[in-house]
Amino acid sequence: MANFSAVSFKTIHLGILLGQTAALKNRLLDRYLMPIGITAAQLKVLRIICRGDDTAVALCRHLSIHSASMTRMLDRLERKGLIFRSQDDQDRRQVRLVLTSKGEALRSMFTTMEAAAMNEFTACLTTEELMWLECLLEKILGAE
Repeated sequence: MANFSAVSFKTIHLGILLGQTAALKNRLLDRYLMPIGITAAQLKVLRIICRGDDTAVALCRHLSIHSASMTRMLDRLERKGLIFRSQDDQDRRQVRLVLTSKGEALRSMFTTMEAAAMNEFTACLTTEELMWLECLLEKILGAE
C-alpha cells in the first residue's frame, strides 16, 4: 500500500479547490452569457472553432470530451444557428465546423463578457495576488 504523506493530502485538497474554482468560473460565465443564449461550455467550443481547430475530433481532444457529448453540443449550437457543418473539399470524410453570420456576430461580444465575468471572479484578490496566481498557474501549465 502507498505511503501517503501530508503533502499528498494537501495536493489532493489543492485538486479539489482547483475543480471548485473552475466550476465557479463557469457558473459566473454562464450568468454573463445567458443574455446571448449560450453557456460557458458552448463558448469554449466556439472559441476553439474560431482558432481554426474546426473538427469535432479536434474539439474533443482540446476539451477532453467524449465524442457523443460533443455531437450533442454541436447539435445544440447548430439548432441555435451559431455553426454549420460543411464537408471538407479535400477529404469528403471530414466535416468542418464553421461559424454562421449569427455566430460571427456573437463573437464580438465574447471578450467583453469573459472579461466582466473574470473581473467578478477575481474581485476578492489584490492586483499583486492576481499576478501571483497567474504566474503560478502558468508555471503549472508549462510543466506538463
